[in-house]
Amino acid sequence: MGPGKKTVFAMILATLFMMLFATSARCEELSDSVYQETTAESQAGAGSPSEGAEEPEYPRGRVVRVLDQTQEETEFSGGNFSTRLQLLEVLVLNGSHAGETVQAEYMLNYGFSDKYEYTRLSEGDEVFLYLQENDEGNIDFAYVTEIVRDKYILYLVIGFLLALLAVGRLKGLKAIVSLVLTALAIVKILIPAILKGWDPVRVSVLICIGVISVTLLIISGYNKKTLSAIIGTAGGVIVAGVIALLIGSMAKLTGFGDDESQMLMYIPQNVTFDFRGLLFAGILIGTMGATMDVGMSIASAMHEIKENSPNIKTSALFRAGMNVGRDAMATMSNTLILAYAGGSLHMMLLLMAYQTPFTHIINWDMIASEILRSLAGSIGIIFAIPITALASVMIEKYEKRDSRIYSGSYRY
Repeated sequence: MGPGKKTVFAMILATLFMMLFATSARCEELSDSVYQETTAESQAGAGSPSEGAEEPEYPRGRVVRVLDQTQEETEFSGGNFSTRLQLLEVLVLNGSHAGETVQAEYMLNYGFSDKYEYTRLSEGDEVFLYLQENDEGNIDFAYVTEIVRDKYILYLVIGFLLALLAVGRLKGLKAIVSLVLTALAIVKILIPAILKGWDPVRVSVLICIGVISVTLLIISGYNKKTLSAIIGTAGGVIVAGVIALLIGSMAKLTGFGDDESQMLMYIPQNVTFDFRGLLFAGILIGTMGATMDVGMSIASAMHEIKENSPNIKTSALFRAGMNVGRDAMATMSNTLILAYAGGSLHMMLLLMAYQTPFTHIINWDMIASEILRSLAGSIGIIFAIPITALASVMIEKYEKRDSRIYSGSYRY
């Protein structure tokens, strides 16, 4: 890459970064203003927070020792229900009661079943506590609300980053940068914009195109194969989105397929969501990673073929790219379908256990939405193959023609 191209590449990256953070700040500001307005309205209708109950405190604690384990039998109309509890001595680690030792209860029963139970706690485990105080500020009652797991997730993240650096080296570092930017684009731009009430379809399309461009430019640099991969990946993602919109509209999918979608109707921001658009946005984001993989693989292979065989015919180069894409097509399609199937494993077991008819299953909104996610994403991957191959061929062809014109050897 010459000095001019490097300068252009640096300017493109700087512009994209500035747009990313500017849009992020604007979306976060808009989201905060909406939240503050909604909170003010709710407080005006329900009274000042100081007039009601104080927010509960959920400090961290460390189990000092297990004092006892009890089991209580409760009678109800359907029979007896056995409640198993652990009585723990817990040291409070933060909050207004930091340093104090309390006795806390931890319920072992999972839901209303006495057959399954949560993981038993032992000395040294860290937990979150609910502390109920009296009028003097002393603790009347304490129980464990959740187990602290964030530090183990942090260990996993560190291991992942170290593996990327150890195997990928410079490429691994670039991959980490692209992952951070992708996370920022989703958390700081996409989600605040949707919470503001913006159209999720338009926002997700723009975010996907921006993430695809920035990620591939960072990883592979400003060159022909990167441009081909961007065109092919963006084309495949757009095809997946169009198919999702068409089939979703014809099948009259609502987007209320899971509990989280229904809970969004009651968030404090008082936003009216386009749930079908949210389904579309989820399909685009879920498809983007696998499609980038296919697009970059085809573009890199075709670039290497052209570099080592500069006199190869255009048709032969296109066929080579299609052959590479066909090899990747089956595995990438399986990747998406298996990912969605793995996420729905509990539901599939439940349906099989109750022997639900297949014709009923596929017509449920939730199941039909998952099928649409996996198949629309797979079709997007399939279409990314010829789009990337065609883009690579056309870029190679026109660059060769331009080089002949500038060298004076192009004959009309």
